[in-house]
Amino acid sequence: MTDKRLQNILDKLDEAYGTEKKMYLEYNTPWQLLFATILSAQCTDARVNIVTRDLYKKYDSLEKFAAASVEEMEKDIHSIGFYHSKAKNLIACARKLLSDFNGEVPSELESLLSLPGVGRKTANVIRGNIFDMPSIVVDTHVKRITKKLGLTESDDPVKIEFELMEILPKDHWILWNTDLITLGRTICIARREKCDICFLREDCPSAKV
Repeated sequence: MTDKRLQNILDKLDEAYGTEKKMYLEYNTPWQLLFATILSAQCTDARVNIVTRDLYKKYDSLEKFAAASVEEMEKDIHSIGFYHSKAKNLIACARKLLSDFNGEVPSELESLLSLPGVGRKTANVIRGNIFDMPSIVVDTHVKRITKKLGLTESDDPVKIEFELMEILPKDHWILWNTDLITLGRTICIARREKCDICFLREDCPSAKV
């Protein structure tokens, strides 16, 4: 991997998608983004947004989430995958935010990881988008496309995160996730890549052209 090839990739992503941070999940408050991100595991952002539009009207405060029953929460989010565990995590997370963090979403990684349902991916989404802290989010698109671009040989999201931290400039850490989500949904689609129209094909060792 040469610095020049990486810079070419970043320049082309900037040209195609801009350099403004994007967020596909809908939210108004930090805890709403936190809960939406928890719900987004193994689920599309579009489906999460459909569910949270009603969910955040019914439960418009952490206190209401904390007081909810698991059974009712399951009914409210049943169209989302793994809704049994996610319902429990949302309620437990709301309670912990209230009891341990005065109802505020923390910025420290260790504190975020202490919350039910929160892993490194979710924590980095919050740190990057709420607190503007340089963070790399490794989801399925980032994992797949980063490997196709020859920037990693690993399948371990945590290892990929730290490898990307070594080579990407910090101002592109959070952009890398949203750019590759866009690329993965429109061009580098899993199992049906459109390499012939991909603007990164000249810099991608996996391009089928």
